[in-house]
Amino acid sequence: MKLNIIAKESGKSNAQALFFVKKSVQFSAILSENGEKQVDSVLNGMVDGVFEDLDFLEIDGKATIFVNAAKERGISSLDHLRMAAYRLAQRASKKQIPVVSLMLADAAPEQFKSIAHGLAYAEYKFDAYKSKKKEAFQVTFEIVAGEHTAEFKKIADEVAVEQKAIVLAKNLINTPAADLTPADFVERAKTIAKYTEGLTIKVRDMKQLEKEGFMGHVTVGKGSSRPPFMVTLSYDGTKKRTSADHLAIVGKGLCFDTGGLCLKPPKSMPEMISDMSGAATTLAAIQAIATLKIPLKVSAVLCLAENAIGNTSVLPGDIFTAKNGKTVMVDNTDAEGRLVLSDGLAEAGLVGASHIVDLATLTGAMVRALGYAIAGFFSNDDDLARAIINCGEDCCEKFWSMPLEEEYADGLKDKFADLKNTGSDAGAISAALFLQEFLPADTAWAHLDIAGTAFVDKRWKYTDYGATGFGVQTLIELARRMSQGGLSEANGSYETV
Repeated sequence: MKLNIIAKESGKSNAQALFFVKKSVQFSAILSENGEKQVDSVLNGMVDGVFEDLDFLEIDGKATIFVNAAKERGISSLDHLRMAAYRLAQRASKKQIPVVSLMLADAAPEQFKSIAHGLAYAEYKFDAYKSKKKEAFQVTFEIVAGEHTAEFKKIADEVAVEQKAIVLAKNLINTPAADLTPADFVERAKTIAKYTEGLTIKVRDMKQLEKEGFMGHVTVGKGSSRPPFMVTLSYDGTKKRTSADHLAIVGKGLCFDTGGLCLKPPKSMPEMISDMSGAATTLAAIQAIATLKIPLKVSAVLCLAENAIGNTSVLPGDIFTAKNGKTVMVDNTDAEGRLVLSDGLAEAGLVGASHIVDLATLTGAMVRALGYAIAGFFSNDDDLARAIINCGEDCCEKFWSMPLEEEYADGLKDKFADLKNTGSDAGAISAALFLQEFLPADTAWAHLDIAGTAFVDKRWKYTDYGATGFGVQTLIELARRMSQGGLSEANGSYETV
């Protein structure tokens, strides 16, 4: 897929596409020689209640595709445009149309950005393990932008960077665990750091983790023949500008999770390749943030391990001392993500973060509560919570604020240790309360439980099956808005970097 942003229609397109909502056409209409709005007259002649996408019609001698921009239920107006563009791109590729012209001179910047993302989403496929690969027909979309041409070109460049990050996250998540061990993940991170200007990387192996007291990783990963690592990537886009804001993103990276000695049922195993979605999202986000040169200090912590069964596996009832000095009894070896995240939160504090966002496919309780379309999150800071919701809305990603209910905290107490890693009630809340015990003092924090949204086993929006890339865009937008004046400005208008 190629975007060609131009001020006026070139006349070289093979078809034109118009977005419509029932009988109302969005953006520019096509006018006949006598000035009559041919689009409106065609639509008004249709049977009332048409909601499906329409096949080609001819207007003024040109093949025209009408794309319904309000077909799906329950999504925002921006997501309607994404979905319409996604379906348009699929149809144009299937019909092998070389050039499609989109009349977007009347579109707002955020509307164009949604359309550009939708067109790009249609290109993704994960066929690395297919013996026969089928090349999709490449379509050029001619964007008629009018006076917005320069602005839309900047937005198109941003979309290209964001989509590259989304593809990175999807590919990592979809890769089988045998081909993406913690060590393999480290090598991917090193490559990205090497070829992304402004990124630096620090890697701690099993020996260093144990020496420095990051015992969450050690406890979880010691049963596997594939040892754990913790990776810290750093980017400082502030240059000489002084800013107190430092965003740290912490990602759970269980490259495979058997559940340990508290073994998962067989039918739950295959999707455990996605238990590193938090780390994949984190790595993708900081790559994009650095590439876009967003003027903010950002760190990313990847908590990489494999939860396997071996003769050195952690046993239920074992107790370890976490980085912050608190002792933890491992009540359930399948509640391992919060153990490695305890190290990641500690590392975020050590690098001086003022704001921490962690992402994890953490609890089945969140999946049961909110399903596959909404990610629940917990926060100790109202400004950060509002920013995540607002950024998510603009990026067509839904977040729902959940309560950090202290009444459940006593369920984490243990008779011998300070804490145990499971609570008695409210699984997602208990997990968040556990993580809060390891939060550095005076830090704004949000915990995003993406267990339902990171990986789907049925078609959902722009994903047929597998990794969705959920969260990448929200993190990029959060960094962008923090750089433009802090979280108090999170409701501000869209701006390009």
